[in-house]
Order: sequence, then structure tokens, then C-alpha cells
Amino acid sequence: MFTAGFFYCLYLFCGTKSNQLQNMNVVFKKLTLNELQELKQIGRSTYLESFSMENSDENMKSYLNTAFNSKKLSTELNEKQSEFYFVYYKNEVAGYLKLNFGTAQSEFKENDGMELERIYVLKKFQGKSIGKMALEHILKIAHSKKMKYVWLGVWDKNAKAIKFYKKHNFEVFSSHDFTMGNDIQTDFLMKLNLQ
Repeated sequence: MFTAGFFYCLYLFCGTKSNQLQNMNVVFKKLTLNELQELKQIGRSTYLESFSMENSDENMKSYLNTAFNSKKLSTELNEKQSEFYFVYYKNEVAGYLKLNFGTAQSEFKENDGMELERIYVLKKFQGKSIGKMALEHILKIAHSKKMKYVWLGVWDKNAKAIKFYKKHNFEVFSSHDFTMGNDIQTDFLMKLNLQ
């Protein structure tokens, strides 16, 4: 399976033993170009699971072929101001993250801000607090890099994700267009101030 590279573990000290054991089963691994094909696979799978019901097959196919082709992912993995992580649950890839800093951010490009571009968990792993632990890991990275804020874009029709981010103190501050094939959609921009 995935053995190369350095593993980042996140241990959250929750109140019960079962929560502690569950949290110790979650591991974060920073990716390199060696994981390109695995990233392509998990990226396509999680995106399909998340959005195929609300979008046409044609628009999904167009977006997946543009966003998750080997050339584009290779460029993104080689970007010095971006970081990808696999999220493992009990030694199985459960999801992934993408973070952007400085000029790699899709908007704003401020040195004291960090963009959470992608955070996805496969459906079979949802309900295990992996999203919460992933967000804690992301905030740990942001604090270690002395970021003043973290921001993200979320589809305005993704009520579950919006609720999750609001629960963790992100606030809507703007919006932008997001193109899915030939469909122009709206993303809310949400921000969490860290200082």
C-alpha cells in the first residue's frame, strides 16, 4: 500500500477511550509525485460521490477530465506553495486534502492567508469524525505557518458542508463563480480568522 514518505499523526484528546482510539486510527500523509495515480483515483472518486447526483453526466465528465488529469495533478503536486495530504483511517485511504499558500491560492494570494482548496472523505468513511480531525490537522498546519486566516470556497447548494464549516466558526464573506462543464455555479467564500 502507501508506505513511502513521512506520516503525520493527529491525536485529539477527547473525553472517552473510544474517541481516543478512533482518533489514533486517523493518519495524515503529505503527498509527493509518487502518489499521483492514487491521488487521481481518490480525487475522482470523492468528487463523483459528492456531486454526481446534482450535476449532469456530461458536466461531471468534463470537470473530472479537466481537474483530475495526470498533467494537471502533476503540476499541482510540484507547486511549492501547495500541499496535498492523504487521510488514512485504519491504514486505508479515506480521503484527501489540498492546501494553498501565497501565490498558489486561487484568489487573494496573501502571504498570511491559507486556502483550503479541497477536503474530501469517501462516503464509506463518513460519520467517523474524519472531517473534523482533518480540519483540526489543517488548522494545526495554519498555526505552524503563522497564518492569520484560512479560507475556502463551498458550493452554495452544499448545505451539509456549509453547516460543518459554520459549526467550526467559518463565516461567509463573499462568493464567486465556479464552472462545472457548461454550468456556472456559485461558491460561497468562507473564512476563519486565526488571530
